Amino acid sequence: MSEHLAVLPVLLPLLAAPICFLLRNRIAAMGTAIAVCWVTFVAGVVLLRTVVTTGAPAIYELGGWSADVGIVYHVDTLAAFVVVLVSSLGAVVLTFAPQSIAKEIPKEKHHFFAALYLLSMAGLLGIAVTGDLFNVFVFLEISSLSTYALISLGQDRRALTATFRYLILGTVGATFILIGTGLMYQMTGTLNMAEMAAHIRETEGVRTVLVAIAFLTAGIGLKMALFPLHAWLPNAYCYAPSSVTAFVAATSTKVSVYVLIRWIYTIFGTQGPGSMSGVVVDLVLPAMAISGMFIASTVAIFQTNVKRLLAFSSVAQIGYMALGVSLVSESGLTAGIAHLFNHALTKGGLFLAMGCIAYRIGSVQLADMRGLGRRMPVTMFLWVLGGLGLIGVPCTAGFVSKWYLVRAALEQDALYLAVIILLSSLLAVIYVWRVIETAYFQEPPEGKDEVTEAPLSLLIPTAVLIGASIYFGLFTEWSADVAGLAARELLGVVR
Repeated sequence: MSEHLAVLPVLLPLLAAPICFLLRNRIAAMGTAIAVCWVTFVAGVVLLRTVVTTGAPAIYELGGWSADVGIVYHVDTLAAFVVVLVSSLGAVVLTFAPQSIAKEIPKEKHHFFAALYLLSMAGLLGIAVTGDLFNVFVFLEISSLSTYALISLGQDRRALTATFRYLILGTVGATFILIGTGLMYQMTGTLNMAEMAAHIRETEGVRTVLVAIAFLTAGIGLKMALFPLHAWLPNAYCYAPSSVTAFVAATSTKVSVYVLIRWIYTIFGTQGPGSMSGVVVDLVLPAMAISGMFIASTVAIFQTNVKRLLAFSSVAQIGYMALGVSLVSESGLTAGIAHLFNHALTKGGLFLAMGCIAYRIGSVQLADMRGLGRRMPVTMFLWVLGGLGLIGVPCTAGFVSKWYLVRAALEQDALYLAVIILLSSLLAVIYVWRVIETAYFQEPPEGKDEVTEAPLSLLIPTAVLIGASIYFGLFTEWSADVAGLAARELLGVVR
């Protein structure tokens, strides 16, 4: 079984998806999907432990074909870390889903939801484990197409408009990635990322490589909602079913950040004529990241829909990840990888808390949350803890990654960057406080006194994610240390 560890996390949900669709029965389909997600998570943990313990990547040749002619799965520490992240969040969110979707999605579509969810998860996991550049595009489309369908299941008719916008922009991004992949194949004659990296150092066709870099960067920028390429994200998060929003917000953009890291540090490198240094890493990424950190946070302050507020917050937080990646240092890359993990837990928990609120009051409008702290004390307490993580308060996971980011800036004598990071975090204080003030210091709307706490089946998964964000803020031996190990491997630093 150990030799198949690299392929199991993809194979399990991919095979289970059509089974769930054929089952038709909502209970059987959801039960099967939840069981598969948890088994996939266990396989991911074993995979990560194996990679870290042995100090060598897990390699699986599909069909026994070598990298010259076939597709090879290549799982190093970073890839295994992302597998654990996606599978764990997928399992927790899907455990939350059955009671939540009972109010948001017609029962006759629940088996369809389960199948799409597993397909989306399989696509994201496939992106993480594959060592083939074209296979990244294939899995990206599997994940994207299933996500479009999941978002369209939202009750609000505007979910269809949001899905259409996401479809158009996602297709543009995918087209750019495909063009970039084709140009890279033209220059290197291979689609295997390891071999491509070796050939790209030798190529003299720098202009073609630069065009490929431009297409790939623009394409993945759209997929990860890097400011100002984020237009699809707010409505997609706002009008999708609560479980879909939590899963997509916690995993989809994070896997896209992973792809960016993989391209910069594995394929192109940060030195030499074919590298992504110079304009992209030194100028474009930091400019887009810093703009997103400030502008998206400012826009979030003025939102009246809390899911939309959290959506713009996600655009800002993606900026922190991109900034860490662009610093090209061990501390900076560690910060970017750690924030990818920490923000996924925090934002996933916050959106699940909003799912609890939507389940009870049927709204996520800020005005309808007046006095909710007294009527749903556990849910709002969990939301507050998650909000503190967004700000980066000590003892939360968000603080850990921002601390690494500040330290990376100071190591490069970029005091202005450290100041920018701290100032942008203060903007998060404002939009988080708006929700806290409304929930705890305003009187509830008339006729809403009958609202009670969310069911345990919704609260427990929410508490698991928010609790994890606090745990990894207090005990960083696993999350930050693994992120640091992954950063050292990408930078070529010997263990």
